[in-house]
Amino acid sequence: MLSKSFFDRPAPDVSRDLIGATLLYEGVGGMIVEVEAYDEADPASHSFAGPTPRNRVMFGPAGHAYVYKIYGIHYCLNFVCRPGSAVLIRAVEPLHGIATMQMRRGAMPEKNLCSGPGKLAQALGIDLTQNGLALDAPPFEVLAADGVHEIGMGPRIGITKGVETPWRYVLSGSRYLSKPMA
Repeated sequence: MLSKSFFDRPAPDVSRDLIGATLLYEGVGGMIVEVEAYDEADPASHSFAGPTPRNRVMFGPAGHAYVYKIYGIHYCLNFVCRPGSAVLIRAVEPLHGIATMQMRRGAMPEKNLCSGPGKLAQALGIDLTQNGLALDAPPFEVLAADGVHEIGMGPRIGITKGVETPWRYVLSGSRYLSKPMA
């Protein structure tokens, strides 16, 4: 299981090391195949303007879940790194609890269950009640990658500020990404 000290580093470094790691919430999840890094100097980050009630978890200790709602309907799961920084978990290859994920998301192909941050949160059963929970204790399990993986890098998706920052990291060749690398 990854410790809080693993997360207490710059978000881009944590991002690269999360590719190939296993994310489980109450035993449901799989291999992390896509993430994006954000920090407080980044105009696309929720922390850019400083602490608010919504983003306060980002300014707390490393190794906690930062969950927020986007567009009023989807939840997004982030892993807090150093204060003001986090890694958005964009996609997971489903490996554990697939039947549970399909129950939550509908009967669909496995490749579509967790191929985007909103889909991933719904499939894992993540909502605002997990905001602030430690990642190194149940109901979360985040396990280190087993080996070296080829990682692709590129611009982040769905933002209008900081678009040029190449802080999207993916498992090269994965068919479970939210969007193929350009």
